[in-house]
Amino acid sequence: MQKSVDLNADMGEGFGPWPMGADEALLQVISSANIACGFHAGDPDVMANVMAQAVEAKVGIGAHPGFPDLQGFGRRRMSLSAESAGNLVRYQLGAAQGMARAAGGTVRHLKLHGALANMAAEDKALATACYQAALSVDPDIIIMVLTGTAQQDAAQELNARLACEIFADRAYNDDCTLVDRSLPGAVIHDADRAAPRILEMLKAGAIISESGRHIPSRIDTICLHGDTPEAVEIARALRRDLTAARLAIAPFSGERAG
Repeated sequence: MQKSVDLNADMGEGFGPWPMGADEALLQVISSANIACGFHAGDPDVMANVMAQAVEAKVGIGAHPGFPDLQGFGRRRMSLSAESAGNLVRYQLGAAQGMARAAGGTVRHLKLHGALANMAAEDKALATACYQAALSVDPDIIIMVLTGTAQQDAAQELNARLACEIFADRAYNDDCTLVDRSLPGAVIHDADRAAPRILEMLKAGAIISESGRHIPSRIDTICLHGDTPEAVEIARALRRDLTAARLAIAPFSGERAG
């Protein structure tokens, strides 16, 4: 089993006076933060606040771009041209870079959100358009990908720096994609189930799907969705169990595939 792993969480997803997620508490547990860029969630004030908290906590900062869909939280699919998808990513990455710099930090990685991420996991051309756009802004940015999917294939073909991700709180299909949220058991809420499950995957070096299939996978980082009510409880249980298994929690290095 590997010696270290990163813990990441999606955050900065409140809007105006409406908070979402326990960002401050999560930042004391994780090592990387994926911060919403104002399209699926977040706003300039929320971004500035969470960026400052991440810098203070010495947590790696990532841009978390999604579809322009505040009402649907970026989880509704949209049809965009490759050019528009790329510009969508450039625009949000630029906003994240500005906010991070003002807070005394830098954006070191990028992770697609919601429906955009799920579509890119199935469609290499879409993933390529999004990642080429990010690399056109910052050639050294680390691309966080859903391991074993078209996202990873696209990033590897672009010779990008990579962080391969699995989810602590989501169930998997046999093709490494996530079980649709509308289906029973798709979201895992029980910390006592989530932590041992992730340890089993790390020991196996594989994603373990709902059917029990083992899919050998590179695992650099483990995600917890910040909007899940049990996110902090799961994060703490996971960090405790990983530490007990002599796994260090540390930001990913972003090594290229080959």
